[in-house]
Amino acid sequence: MTRLLRDLARPTGPSRQAEPALTYREVGATRTPDALPRGYHHLRHSTVVGHGPAAFASAREAVATWRLHRASGARVDADARRAAPGARVVVSAGLGRLRLGVPCAVIWTVYEERRAGFAYGTLTGHPESGEESFVVELAGDGTVRFTVTAFSRPAAWYTRLGGPLVPLVQRAYARRLGRTLRRLVRT
Repeated sequence: MTRLLRDLARPTGPSRQAEPALTYREVGATRTPDALPRGYHHLRHSTVVGHGPAAFASAREAVATWRLHRASGARVDADARRAAPGARVVVSAGLGRLRLGVPCAVIWTVYEERRAGFAYGTLTGHPESGEESFVVELAGDGTVRFTVTAFSRPAAWYTRLGGPLVPLVQRAYARRLGRTLRRLVRT
């Protein structure tokens, strides 16, 4: 896995121009949400989405299979049915010609008894540079909590121009994901 991440992080060169590369150096930093890298906007949003093992199992499956993202209204084109390290995914939102697709690669996954999720990192062509994780946890009291953790900074002229609006849009999307997962868990 370390070699895979190193290969993904390698800058594009003449022999790798067709394959997008990660656009940041701090690969895997969302594994430690309390120590996100400096120089980026940080996001951490947590939502209670249910209670008990059945709710956790449902939430875990929705996160791992891209169902959560799709149910939130995003279009997801992934080269893997489930989130797995190295999987490539393009998440897009909008309508018609106003649809913006953002390329990412899954950096890490966790599938444990009480914790499940993944993180993806931005690839060349993404308007931001950074990483975002989506993790579901089953607490000792049965509470099922979904947490989005991210660090990012502008990588395109229009996200730099958007300035303080971009973090607001990111936070709104994280809240939307939480509400969507709560709805999916209850159905």
